[in-house]
Amino acid sequence: MTVFNILCIGQAGRLQYEAILLAASLRAHAPGFQGRLLIATPRPGLLWGKENPQITDPATLDLLADLGAEVIPFDSRAFGARYPHGNKIEALAHIPDAPFLFLDTDTIITGDISTLAPDFTRPSASMKREGTWPQIELYGPDYSDIWGSLYRRFGLDFESSLDLSQPDEYWQRYLYFNAGWFFHESPHRFGALFLKYATEIARDPGPALVCQALDPWLDQVALPLVIHALGGGRPGPDLAGLDGPLTCHWRILPLFFARESDAAVAAMQTAAADPKVKAILMQYPPFKKMLYKGQGQDVRALFDRANLPRKEQAIRNAIKRAGLWVR
Repeated sequence: MTVFNILCIGQAGRLQYEAILLAASLRAHAPGFQGRLLIATPRPGLLWGKENPQITDPATLDLLADLGAEVIPFDSRAFGARYPHGNKIEALAHIPDAPFLFLDTDTIITGDISTLAPDFTRPSASMKREGTWPQIELYGPDYSDIWGSLYRRFGLDFESSLDLSQPDEYWQRYLYFNAGWFFHESPHRFGALFLKYATEIARDPGPALVCQALDPWLDQVALPLVIHALGGGRPGPDLAGLDGPLTCHWRILPLFFARESDAAVAAMQTAAADPKVKAILMQYPPFKKMLYKGQGQDVRALFDRANLPRKEQAIRNAIKRAGLWVR
């Protein structure tokens, strides 16, 4: 079994509290995990203006250390405040060059993740996504034009990336991931390609992308190219535990309580119940309301998980009408 590290991003504010919950859930549900939990936090600098994004709160840092996490500061050279999603790209150069699993910080561990045994030489990423990019314009370039232009630009074979079981010009035919998790054997190699592709696309999107938004989608535009270039692709059955019994990418607390499984909710509540964790998380109003004041259960009571509205917006609207939305 390959020992691997887990990487997430921590910043002052919301992400530092999410990092605590991730670390606490890892300790609670995978006590035998032999890798390192690495929390990369960007230092203040020119690209952050007057903002200090680094985790500096002593109580938070002490708790993260107590939970077994290692906080790694790094300097932002490419993105910073103008595109905070770029932290996950830049941080890869600053962690040990060993097999890694990146997790968005708004993720909890719900099972023994040490049992995960993918082929780290064949990178992959989360398929918990929707057809958010590209948005096809009338009389504009189609999916094949847009994705094909990117593959050709970086010398990659476009045809071999396609899922031929899906119809032509249907978004799932094209390699597209949620960047909520991804992995590889080398964060340095993966990160170098990720940074190259993302910065070049941002600098010059090219004619096929002229009508396409890259904020916040830039990381998810570049990610399939990186994975394909390194010989990876769509996840196989060995990765079913991610976005499944091993992890839950919860994203927004009201949506988490509305639609995720009883097991995931119990996992979050177990991790949050530790008195030391509670003392810090109570300082963040969404966690205080949802986890400790019962508002999450009030949201949960609004919905039948076996018969949820098909569209996320309908779930959001129902929660807001009930006065239970927090962000």
